[in-house]
Amino acid sequence: MCNVTPIVFKKSSPNSKITCYLGKRDFIDYMDHIDPIDGVILVDPEYVKDRKVYASVLAAFRYGREDLDVLGLTFRKDLFCSTQQIYPPIDDQKKPLTYLQQRLLRKLGPNAYPFYFEIPQNAPASVTLQPAVGDTGKPCGVDYELKTYVAEANEDKSHKRSSVRLAIRKLTYAPEIPAPQPVIEAHKDFMMSPAPLHLECTLDKEMYYHGESINVNVVVTNNSNKTLRKIRISVEQYSEICMFTNAHYKCSVAELGTDEGFPITPCSNLTKVYSLIPLLANNKDKRGLALDGKLKHEDTNLASSTIIRNNTQKENLGIIVQYKVKVKIVVSMGGDLAVELPFTLTHPKPPPTSSPSQQLDQQNPDDQQATDVPIDHNLIQLDTNFDNAAHDDDFIFEEFARIRLKGHESGPDDTEA
Repeated sequence: MCNVTPIVFKKSSPNSKITCYLGKRDFIDYMDHIDPIDGVILVDPEYVKDRKVYASVLAAFRYGREDLDVLGLTFRKDLFCSTQQIYPPIDDQKKPLTYLQQRLLRKLGPNAYPFYFEIPQNAPASVTLQPAVGDTGKPCGVDYELKTYVAEANEDKSHKRSSVRLAIRKLTYAPEIPAPQPVIEAHKDFMMSPAPLHLECTLDKEMYYHGESINVNVVVTNNSNKTLRKIRISVEQYSEICMFTNAHYKCSVAELGTDEGFPITPCSNLTKVYSLIPLLANNKDKRGLALDGKLKHEDTNLASSTIIRNNTQKENLGIIVQYKVKVKIVVSMGGDLAVELPFTLTHPKPPPTSSPSQQLDQQNPDDQQATDVPIDHNLIQLDTNFDNAAHDDDFIFEEFARIRLKGHESGPDDTEA
């Protein structure tokens, strides 16, 4: 057994009658499969009585700020929704228990019930448009929410005191498929010039990871009669809002301007490699910048490039994010010459791990019997005098509302994650 104690996120309803447990908040789309949303709900049967406990996963695209919702009109569109009855359990909905669920059920006892959701392949990735300072309410973007609640029926309105709402994210890892090295050539003719100005730009690769340096190889051949003053290089983020009418936004996330090696006089050349690193840390004041679905009190990064499958409709993606490197040569007394090179910005693929859907029948028979043993529910007080046999059932439980950026002060919204 692994000796590393896993961290499990938990959140209780305001009346503390139901509690939701999740092993993670980020669920990854590997292109060939997506991490399932699996966890456990601890129920107080004396409070629920003859009612039911439901869990739902909702992906919604908000195309207007929440504070603009008036007269019952909301600027949002539901892209994906799935609801299950968790308590009392329904035999037809039972799924094989994941390894996390097995351990949580042993820890929590007979009043804990598992849930398991599968996200469809064409579901959009989590993207948030960075709000301006002073904006209130939920920002624009695609967000995912896991909600558990007590109700008489699925269609009934849930009450906040007996509901748990958890913000989660769906992130995408681009496939590691070899792609051609981005390269582009352009030239510009000038009046009375014997030959054109020629520009060739190349990126060292097509796919970059967040925080990685982008190297741009620039070759300038000036056979014109113009003098070149300087060069400007930038990384541009392009966001396409797919709604009733397509809206396009452009934001520069890294810039470099220099006159080193300039001016370039007629019949002169320049060959040089320039490096840029697009980081959110340098762009936190830019409104409308696309981010990887920011969670409350938790830092994030620039949005990853959107991977569009062949059978996916753009309207189902909500926001499409792309990146390009723009190189511009500033010419004296003449029109400038500019080119763009598209590339992919994504997350590195994590190291392989064991399958999350290990079934109970693959475990030791003694472990199966352990699920029927009642255990103390005081989950935050972990016993430090444990023995080795019980070590596999220990967790570090972390409250959703306690995940904050360093130095963040508590606020009135801390209860909703």
